[in-house]
Amino acid sequence: MGLVKRGKVWWMYFTYQGRQVRKSSGTPDRKLADAIFSKIKVQMVEGQYFERAAAASHTFIELMDRYEKEHVVRKLRHRGVKGYMTNLRGFFGTYNLAEITPKVIVAYKNKRYEDGMAPATINRELANLKKAFNLAMREWEWCHQNPVSRVSMEKENNKRDRWLNSEEEGRLLAACAPWLQDLVTFALNTGMRMGEILELTWRGVDLNRRTVTVFRSKNGERRTIPVNQAVLTVLKNKAKVRSLATDRVFCSKAFTPIESGHLRRAFRLALKKSAIEDFHFHDLRHTFATTLVQSGIDLYKVQQLLGHKSPIMTQRYAHHYPESLRDGVEILDRLRDSSTKVAQSAGLEAGVNCVSG
Repeated sequence: MGLVKRGKVWWMYFTYQGRQVRKSSGTPDRKLADAIFSKIKVQMVEGQYFERAAAASHTFIELMDRYEKEHVVRKLRHRGVKGYMTNLRGFFGTYNLAEITPKVIVAYKNKRYEDGMAPATINRELANLKKAFNLAMREWEWCHQNPVSRVSMEKENNKRDRWLNSEEEGRLLAACAPWLQDLVTFALNTGMRMGEILELTWRGVDLNRRTVTVFRSKNGERRTIPVNQAVLTVLKNKAKVRSLATDRVFCSKAFTPIESGHLRRAFRLALKKSAIEDFHFHDLRHTFATTLVQSGIDLYKVQQLLGHKSPIMTQRYAHHYPESLRDGVEILDRLRDSSTKVAQSAGLEAGVNCVSG
């Protein structure tokens, strides 16, 4: 075990778990080579040397390529995930897996804040990075630890409370091109997410039963949604011009899939034209839920229509229907009235007894 200079570079020779290892220190500096060798000795004592060597043999680009091929393309909203991956590649592209430490990941978070990104966006990017490392660790055996698990996620404050009133709905629909008007009408009357609408196929449409089926929702579950007359009209009009070239309900004039980016740009133009501010396409889903709750529909039904796994997610809409809470305060009036009547009745009885005496 020791250092040997070969040419201008110091090489390390040692035995680990019965194996002869010869490895370049990568430096002509003897002191630096000693420091590198000492670090490897510590790793050997801790039993981590070959673990780090395995991680060092795979690059971050390899990780992203395999993650995209085996995981991302199967997701419903894979186009958005690819955007996160582009940002991750740009920062970590020159690293191997052993070099990506919590300290490096924190540096990435700081850079994203400098880029003006919101905490929610940073968390989505870190979540994908964490998932990729989990696959590399548990299934591919490329590394033996996940550095992202040691990094805290950012605190989000993204509970938007924005919906359209009926007057704003009318202005927005009037400002939309016919193809966009169909999509907005669909979202307002089904509460479906953008990805669910764009991925909807005729296989999931039943005009006789007046239902549409989401085969793969955000949480991975299938759900069937009853549709009203407004949605049924859109579907019947679409059925008249459907093409054998695609099974998508919503597609371009050339019968190609509608890109989410194109939809968002067109939606922003319609918002500007209708003078509606601080509103996103996803807020159409909030409008759907809020309108139902304000009309007295119970939260359980709203939960099922939205496809929420937990009622906690639907509770955010509860404050939009104060009438549902009214019986909670009106009981106080009834209790006080009852107490007053009892007191009055007791007083009358006492008066009658005095007269009789």
